[in-house]
Amino acid sequence: MKVRRFFLRLLPRLGIFVLSVLLLSVLTFYISRLAPGDPLVSYYGDRVEKMSPAEREWAEDKLGLNDPLPTQYARWFSRALHGDFGISYKYKMDVLELIGDRIGNTLLLGGLGFVLLFVLALLLGALCAWKEDRPLDRILCKLGTVTSCIPEFWLSLMLILLFSVTLRWLPSSGAYSVGHADDVGDRIVHLILPMSVVVLSHLWYYAYLVRNRLVEELRADYVLLARSEGIGRAHIVLRQCLRNVLPSYLSLMAISVPHVMGGTYIVEAVFSYPGLGTLSYESARYKDYNLLMVLCLLSGAVVIACSLLAQAMNARLDPRLRPTEREVTSK
Repeated sequence: MKVRRFFLRLLPRLGIFVLSVLLLSVLTFYISRLAPGDPLVSYYGDRVEKMSPAEREWAEDKLGLNDPLPTQYARWFSRALHGDFGISYKYKMDVLELIGDRIGNTLLLGGLGFVLLFVLALLLGALCAWKEDRPLDRILCKLGTVTSCIPEFWLSLMLILLFSVTLRWLPSSGAYSVGHADDVGDRIVHLILPMSVVVLSHLWYYAYLVRNRLVEELRADYVLLARSEGIGRAHIVLRQCLRNVLPSYLSLMAISVPHVMGGTYIVEAVFSYPGLGTLSYESARYKDYNLLMVLCLLSGAVVIACSLLAQAMNARLDPRLRPTEREVTSK
């Protein structure tokens, strides 16, 4: 019975996920082709300028760009169902192979940045709640407000100017030095600046949410009772209040994945970090349709999945959001 109810609750979410990804593929396909630009430049480079009208027509026909848009989408969708997403116009290689070579770098930067961000935000929020309205809390609040208003690209450029150009301490681009792909130390050095931007640009936003939630918890009756028994404020924050905040914090983490992922893509583009963010920028710039489609679908699928996960977690945490047994069996 429990297994049946689980699948009954899972099927609607799975259907929403599939329909959302399908709608995203249609929108991405049409919008990318209606945007200004010439995809032949991505595939043939400067030779496009020397092409005669007949040669240009042949080139467009070779890439399937002469057919009506519905026909082009139907052909792409049919091939995609069989795992064929085409080749990249710019890189002249299979799209999935190209993404497979880069996705590890993005997972390394974004994954470690995500973990560091939420661990530090939790600790910083707890510290500010512990020192509420004291000089340390006020300084951190003002400093965090300023840093949270700095755009990722501007912060990236400032760090490059300071640590790469002026001090020459850290590299300004890439995931590793030439010939040092397997050197862990070299990779860590190349991660310092981009990961600092990923963490710092979002840190205070989530730390402030944790602080406010903990401050609300500190006003609860059980906290007043604990204080009357002589239990210290630090012990109450870390052992009791933080435990009550953690479930909603996990839900917040699921919701924030698109936010952090978008910031990671921007940082990759600025630092020329060879990941999915740089590929996304290049595919949009050079009208690399096949690559752009897969990257948008991949990123969109992650966003949709995280949103559905957050809804499921919120329903788990808040009984009012759970469907009743009658609603489940009636579907």
